[in-house]
Amino acid sequence: MIHWGAEALWQQLEPLLPGLSVEVVARMGSTNTELLERVRRGQRRSDDRPDTRGGQHRHDDTLPCLLVAETQTAGRGRQGKAWVTPPGSALTFSLMLPYAPADWSGLSLAVGLAVAEALDPPAARAAGSAPRIGLKWPNDLLLADAGCVGRKLGGILIETLPLGNERVAVIGIGLNLQPRPAAAPGNEAAALPWGYACAQEFAPGLDAPQALARVAPALVQTLLDFARHGFAPLQPRYAARDLLAGLAVSTTLAEANRGVADGVDAQGTLWLRLDDGSGRRVAVSSGEVSVRRLMAGGAPC
Repeated sequence: MIHWGAEALWQQLEPLLPGLSVEVVARMGSTNTELLERVRRGQRRSDDRPDTRGGQHRHDDTLPCLLVAETQTAGRGRQGKAWVTPPGSALTFSLMLPYAPADWSGLSLAVGLAVAEALDPPAARAAGSAPRIGLKWPNDLLLADAGCVGRKLGGILIETLPLGNERVAVIGIGLNLQPRPAAAPGNEAAALPWGYACAQEFAPGLDAPQALARVAPALVQTLLDFARHGFAPLQPRYAARDLLAGLAVSTTLAEANRGVADGVDAQGTLWLRLDDGSGRRVAVSSGEVSVRRLMAGGAPC
């Protein structure tokens, strides 16, 4: 049995998110889907709410909840892509909270930065060394590799629902922790456009409870700061981990099909310098494009 330390984590986070529950389940289809359904049920009925301490399961309210699944069988990535996690191979969790930032722009970038810095803190690296965890706009974490943009370490899926005059945000995070054997049944690593990476490549022995203990407090604090200040104060730190900056990319936008990624601005918008000879810069907003690095022959690295 895995010891998650849910009570200790709840004691640390509940003062920041009053009413928070911390729940761990052995198996679930999708933590994001479950929390979205709870919000919908909570909007339809009003029941007495049980104690919110770690380990108490709530099924129909809209108070903050951190929901962890040891095994996730029907996780969802961006654009509906499946995310399946065999037992013990990954950390998969979602955080739900009522949320009303002044500007939502750049939220997925802020979340990615929080996770990257929690697992790969600048203070732990040798002076002048590059980050091990890089960020691929708008919602992927990659393990940086020499000669290649990197291999996929994790992903972020943010979904929202209206709640009165504000909204509820459900922030799902999946992180690969263990190597995936090449011969394992259902191994999709070879088919992943960005390859497969895991946290134990740079943090040997790191397990899911340890990763959660690092990531969850950083995530909560970043969300609170983002609600007050937006993405702008985080932009320089994001730029230090931006794996697309300066690389040839392709997008699904007809007016900006190919170009060179030219960084993100204070609102988290990706800028593309077109390679049509005009030198024109085009803004690319989250949800509109799929960005791929182009190598010789147009294949992604």
